[in-house]
Amino acid sequence: MKRWLALAPLGVLGALALLFATFGLHHDPHFIPDALVGKTAPVETLPALQTGAPTVLKPDDQRPILVNFFASWCGPCWEDTPALLSLQAEGVTIVGVAYKDDPANTKAFLAKLGDPFATVLVDRTGRVGIDYGVDAPPDTFLIAPNGKVLAKHAGPLTVADATGLLAQIDKVRNSQRDGTRTTP
Repeated sequence: MKRWLALAPLGVLGALALLFATFGLHHDPHFIPDALVGKTAPVETLPALQTGAPTVLKPDDQRPILVNFFASWCGPCWEDTPALLSLQAEGVTIVGVAYKDDPANTKAFLAKLGDPFATVLVDRTGRVGIDYGVDAPPDTFLIAPNGKVLAKHAGPLTVADATGLLAQIDKVRNSQRDGTRTTP
């Protein structure tokens, strides 16, 4: 009887090892759930970076927009800027949300790297980021004119990522022109 009690911890460890091995075979560490994709984007009010005036973060009724959560303290956010500037040059409306950042640092960040944003809002507490499902910046959301979140990109945007988002934006624009509905 004592022998079985001595071997019980080994059995438990073996079962745990099997569980973790099975989980590891099916778990993709690069998969980030996109809980908002296909749902309506939250409508939020935040202070504008330049004026401090309350500004509503909401979809544009006429065209798709990108909402980019970024911060001056975020290393990958520094890599985002060239792709965001290229999207801006293509006429894409990008709303920046400074996530848990000091406004003075945000202004210095944008002055140094360039400002691709039509509007910059300040989310000092991260509350709006939580509503959007941001776990760490940069996170970028493509929002259709009807308010639906069409895509989420977690991490820094590359030129290829920007091209993919631009293709989705063009698809929405073309469906608006044709009078058809685009759904996620």
